[in-house]
Amino acid sequence: MEKIKILREKCNGCGVCVDICPYEAINMINNIPVIDENCQLCNICVTACEQKAILIEKKEIREITKVDLSKYKDVLVFAEQYKNKVAPVTFELLGKGKELAEKLNEKLLCVILGNNIFNEAKVLCSYVDNVYIYDNSELKDFKIDLYTDIISNLAEEIKPNIILFGATPIGRSLAPRVAVRLRTGLTADCTGLTIDKDGNLIQTRPAFGGNVMAKILCQNSRPQMATVRYKVMKKAEKTKSGKFIIKDYSPVLSKIDIVKSKKMSIGIDIVDADIIVSGGKGLGKPDGFKLLKEFANLVGGSIGASRAVVDEGWIDHIHQVGLSGRTVRPKLYIACGISGSVQHLAGMKTSETIVAINSDQDAPIFKVSHYGVVGDLYEVIPALMKEIKNRKQKGR
Repeated sequence: MEKIKILREKCNGCGVCVDICPYEAINMINNIPVIDENCQLCNICVTACEQKAILIEKKEIREITKVDLSKYKDVLVFAEQYKNKVAPVTFELLGKGKELAEKLNEKLLCVILGNNIFNEAKVLCSYVDNVYIYDNSELKDFKIDLYTDIISNLAEEIKPNIILFGATPIGRSLAPRVAVRLRTGLTADCTGLTIDKDGNLIQTRPAFGGNVMAKILCQNSRPQMATVRYKVMKKAEKTKSGKFIIKDYSPVLSKIDIVKSKKMSIGIDIVDADIIVSGGKGLGKPDGFKLLKEFANLVGGSIGASRAVVDEGWIDHIHQVGLSGRTVRPKLYIACGISGSVQHLAGMKTSETIVAINSDQDAPIFKVSHYGVVGDLYEVIPALMKEIKNRKQKGR
């Protein structure tokens, strides 16, 4: 097993590795390159570094211990909730979970944690065989230490064959910790799940910037765990009449205090938007988003962004579209000043209609767009807005 290592004493902070990385996996923090989860160990940065400050380090491979697979059965879905409202991705997980459970001839289970969540748990009973409920005031807010303990302990108790999480900020932070506790594998950001002839879960996810679809198996350990992207699975239909299983929970003092909870305004969640107006480095300046927001308000859309402008601090990460951001599938996606890196395209190329506005006629974004406008966005967008306003006034 290998990993990239930065030799700080040799690094001069030149930034060549940041520019050359095809996966945008390197960021400069305090003049030191930092590798993130997008790294594919392609070795390009290692060969490009004249200071020999980057190397691939081999890690000791732990011997695999096989478990008795026959002891594990059923599909368990983590029902994420926020302010006592089940996250939409949960219903997509339940739809896929039902399909997997039927192929395995096993039950579909669900677990939900929170405070005063019985009404939401009743809704879940219409989709699954059993709903495990942990209801306590200590679980009102997401606290990673408590949630990890509870999900891990439940999994050790009921021994599910498969556990599914949404690839949301909560799911992405919770699932790896549970996987480590259970000493099993985890596939992140899956876009496809099915069962092979031996009953193993085939987990499909994009790799190498979305150019390859990797199929991953977890053959020697259980449970099989995956986080699943939102807007890629079909929603479940109400076909069950499951039962509550209320789990006792003795409050444990969390190591985490919720100091402030960020309130998200209506329309900011781009994964649910029908229209997205997205901006990139072609805006030239942070104030460019003022024009995009005005445009988005006019057409009833939400604001998206490329990773480049998020990294520059021009807009919050919640707006980021792409492999390291959000996967979206709106009816209309308007890309303004976005060149179209493979990472960005992987997060929006399934949009029903894509309109690209860019001054570079050779920008990769035009290869996936249905309509393209070559020009200065500061001239094109105001002209579009003027035309839209005129048509609205005329009732067209």
